[in-house]
Amino acid sequence: MKKFVNSVDDLVKDSVAGLVMAHPDLLALNETPLFVHRISPKQGRVALISGGGSGHEPLHTGYVGPGMLDAACPGQIFTAPTPDQIVAAAQRVDTGHGVLMVVKNYGGDCASFQVATEMLELECATVLVDDDVAVEHSTHSTGRRGVAGTLVVEKMVGAAAEAGADLYECKTLAGRVNANTASMGVALSSCIVPQADAPTFEIAHCEMEVGVGIHGEPGRYRQAMLPADEIVELLLEPVLKDLALAAGRSVLLHVNGFGGTPLIELHLLNRIATLQLRAKGLHVKRWLVGNHTTSLEMAGASLTLTALDDELTALWDAPVTTPSLRW
Repeated sequence: MKKFVNSVDDLVKDSVAGLVMAHPDLLALNETPLFVHRISPKQGRVALISGGGSGHEPLHTGYVGPGMLDAACPGQIFTAPTPDQIVAAAQRVDTGHGVLMVVKNYGGDCASFQVATEMLELECATVLVDDDVAVEHSTHSTGRRGVAGTLVVEKMVGAAAEAGADLYECKTLAGRVNANTASMGVALSSCIVPQADAPTFEIAHCEMEVGVGIHGEPGRYRQAMLPADEIVELLLEPVLKDLALAAGRSVLLHVNGFGGTPLIELHLLNRIATLQLRAKGLHVKRWLVGNHTTSLEMAGASLTLTALDDELTALWDAPVTTPSLRW
């Protein structure tokens, strides 16, 4: 294994400190317990916080700033943040109008955020993101996983909070965005967790894992590599089945890389997916392409669709200024 690491134990806190150093106009660091927050909390507005295991950067710390999150709590690699991180972050950014917590639907994340809400003596609400349609009939109590659609929820609800929506309105909107969002991914290689010093799973050079999770969880099935056109078709089929969109509907297409796939390939997937969606009568109205919800250095990608209406389109288009997303 070759990685830029001094100490595995210090990797997350040192990396987060480096992020904050690179964006002193936007971010501030709370070292103990560890979280990132805006330099100045927005006043008179609902605060939005999120968090989860590290290794998925830029999610979540890269999306702290005007138009998105007020704070983000990074756990250790692929490990949920602790309740004390979440409590301290919520207390730091709350301005008396409540705190909405955006939580990816994993057992550890759900447990930590639930404990935190019980500890907090302020008004708060939670939304669970569960956009991963790879999980069809999960026997796990948490059900479908939260993956790249988390960014879409954070962006749209962040815009609404910035504009003055109250806590109930933000929570309802977050649920609506989540319900209109679906994702499916494919892995071409495994990631290597620094603590493990070995690949999470073995996969032959001629194989791909269809429906893989962002922690390297097994997908729906493994099969031989296919041309990019056919891979996109495989990914879009369950997404479109889940959303059941009528012809003429507008959508946001998010092509997300898992960390080890170059932009030349992600933009190829974007072209193919856009053409296939148009052929099915859908109007691709907005795009986002890049490594946004990663799995360390895993090679692979996911496709996320969000069904748009005028309100959601306006919230997506609203100004945002974060280290990893701005317009």
